Amino acid sequence: MQRRVATEGEAFFRCAEAPRPRCIGERQAARALLAVLAAALALASTGTRAAEVAWRDIESRIQYGYYTEDGAALRKLEELIAGADAHDKLRGYYGALLAWRQALLAASGGTAAQGGNTAHYAERCVSEVDTSLAVEAEFAEALALRAACFATPQELSGGYAPLAGHHARKDLERARQLAMRNPRVLLVDAMGDYTLAPSQGGNKERALGKLRQTVAAFEAERGETEHVPGWGAAEAWLLLARDLLDHGDTVAARDALEHALLIAPEFAQARRLMTKITSG
Repeated sequence: MQRRVATEGEAFFRCAEAPRPRCIGERQAARALLAVLAAALALASTGTRAAEVAWRDIESRIQYGYYTEDGAALRKLEELIAGADAHDKLRGYYGALLAWRQALLAASGGTAAQGGNTAHYAERCVSEVDTSLAVEAEFAEALALRAACFATPQELSGGYAPLAGHHARKDLERARQLAMRNPRVLLVDAMGDYTLAPSQGGNKERALGKLRQTVAAFEAERGETEHVPGWGAAEAWLLLARDLLDHGDTVAARDALEHALLIAPEFAQARRLMTKITSG
């Protein structure tokens, strides 16, 4: 007779016609196998949860440094992220998010520029995302982030021009195909329409509708369990406020800013815009 223990159920039914010592042995083997499998699954689940908590902490520190425009704090995170497991797709993802935040601060003349210029950070952002996509090629969040990195404004002759707009559009199109309702994918899409000139594919009228869609998606996500990645809600409300101001709707813009500051009270950009609105 073939000797195989597949499940406790199989062992039980085989025992009906088997001698009692053998019956007991097969039951014990089946139960032991189930116990080992259960322990392995529990360990894997615990490890996954612990990793998510760690990355969520890293994300909150990146966001806080960006909101408070603390370039020194952001630079301190570089080594911490670099030391993470290279086979974890989130290592490259958060390395890219950090570099993108530094690029945005550098572009606005923030303190992150002390560690590098906008182009340096944007290029590093793309390189970091590449390592994430090498682990999981269809990672929609990473594709959207790389599109944002490609489209980071770079100082050119006193103005700003996007980097590799074609690649940004290609990545964003694929991200939308993979996760059309993901709020961060929607945010990067709306950012492109708002920030780019019409000659480069931008459209502020179209951006307004997309931003309303984006904040609704973020509000829906906030009602769920915590997500990793989970950034972007405050930025979406701030961008909506700016677009509303461009359309002359000061009351709605102020309401949007209140939402942004409720999510991130330390958001310096939102605070400055609120001061501008309230001071007339």
